[in-house]
Amino acid sequence: MKLTVRYFASLREALGPAEAVELAAPATVGTLRDALIARGGRHAEALARTRAVRCALNHAMVDEAAALDDGAEVAFFPPVTGG
Repeated sequence: MKLTVRYFASLREALGPAEAVELAAPATVGTLRDALIARGGRHAEALARTRAVRCALNHAMVDEAAALDDGAEVAFFPPVTGG
């Protein structure tokens, strides 16, 4: 399935504003995060399991158990973001 992944605040600084990702179905937000971490480098550092990261699916806050559908937009951001 094809997904759009967006990053905000410090994650945006580390990884850029957005990227397209392909992931095998079925998948969850947590599966996506693990796939991004597995890339290594900046992704592994920014999205590490030791870091608090919030997520949204199609503009709604979700936990990592949320199921993904083809064409979904997932956003990752730290728990506190400034304006």
